[in-house]
Amino acid sequence: MPGRQAPAAAESDPGGTASLVEAFGGVRGMVDMTVPGLVFVLVYTIWHQLAAASLAAFGLTIALGVVRLVRRETLRHAFGGVIGVGIGAFIAWKSGKAQDFYLPGMIYGLVLLVVYMVSALVRWPLIGVLLGPVLGENMSWRTQNPGRRAAYTKATWVWVALFAVRAAVLFPLYWAGNVTWLGAAKVGLGVPLWLVAIYLTWLVLAKAPAPLKVAEPLIGGGRKEERERS
Repeated sequence: MPGRQAPAAAESDPGGTASLVEAFGGVRGMVDMTVPGLVFVLVYTIWHQLAAASLAAFGLTIALGVVRLVRRETLRHAFGGVIGVGIGAFIAWKSGKAQDFYLPGMIYGLVLLVVYMVSALVRWPLIGVLLGPVLGENMSWRTQNPGRRAAYTKATWVWVALFAVRAAVLFPLYWAGNVTWLGAAKVGLGVPLWLVAIYLTWLVLAKAPAPLKVAEPLIGGGRKEERERS
């Protein structure tokens, strides 16, 4: 029997947005992906040496990975940072254009924009796919909880808007060859905008019906689902 509806994220996580932050990589993951780019633009702005800026950024990603390894933390985001910075540094070195350091990340953002948009249009909003398992409802929201499916769709459009804003700001700066402002915008539109999207996602889900918690498999091979009670 349905209980009183409450903010889904808050019920599964007393901190409200904490589980959402972790689901999208955590603050530490965003630091791993953001700080090397900041180091690159600082070194390049001061010395105007593409090789030095690239080596500084790449060296920092390696150092962050080593720290995670020593602390026995996940290397997923550190590894992604090493790959991203390495590709960006290589492209910039080959082209001789410092702004190309940021090109792979910008293209990746465009890919995410398209993926999130398509997922919302085909009624498989990616936010629901990502958060369903985290919040214990798996994919029950799609066929048994239309209110949550609508909320996940709205939240997915929030992230589409995030990627669209980034592209609208970054690509003109890239085409203008303004490396300093491009790097600054990349950092400014990184963690801050990401946190705004997290908060808006939580607000949307807070107004949605409570998730249908998926129970453990029964002995007969079936499953039972019940609406979360406050």
